[in-house]
Amino acid sequence: MHTSSPFSPTTAIGPREYLERTVAVCRERDIVLAYDNPYCELTFDGYRAPSILEFPGARDVAVEFHSLSKSFSMTGWRVGWVCAPAELLEAMMKIHQYTIMSAPTPSQYAALEAIRNGEEDAQRMIAEFDSRRRLIVAALNEMGLTCFDPHGAFYAFPSVRSTGLDDIEFAERLLLEEKVAVIPGSSFGECGRGHVRACYAAPKPILEDALERVRRFVSGL
Repeated sequence: MHTSSPFSPTTAIGPREYLERTVAVCRERDIVLAYDNPYCELTFDGYRAPSILEFPGARDVAVEFHSLSKSFSMTGWRVGWVCAPAELLEAMMKIHQYTIMSAPTPSQYAALEAIRNGEEDAQRMIAEFDSRRRLIVAALNEMGLTCFDPHGAFYAFPSVRSTGLDDIEFAERLLLEEKVAVIPGSSFGECGRGHVRACYAAPKPILEDALERVRRFVSGL
């Protein structure tokens, strides 16, 4: 079983009761729980993405994955780690040791520098993402594309139902007519239908231009 917090694609942070129950179900049914947690430091408004290992019994069934790709913007450096029961780690190593020797040496040195001295820069990055988050959420809601405040990561998940288009048609037409790319919510499952996923990782000038294009597209429908 796989889960994460913030959840994908909404970026909402799940209530502790949900995660606690998830662990309990996995223990009851002897299911391995894969918990993807690379966004745990990238959260807003006092929200906190917990470690799954905080919950009773999780250490018996959970495998928690981390990386520096989000917390220190090191996507592509391929540095991360996993926390898991010893017998699962042993099984994972049987595959890992024959597919890759180790993380590249420059990546390891960069990761070490980030962990030792990069926290101030990481906090500035989070503050900038928070500013972009407020910008995109306010603009989307003003257009009538209802959007709640994301709790973490750098994605918004607005509803496009007010436009009369389904999420796939909305995404296709927005791309063709205004050259702005979003992901149809139904790509993530039935519950995402009627929404789109928009990334706000781009710099503010690019984000503002994209929002103006979305506004023009929506007003022309």
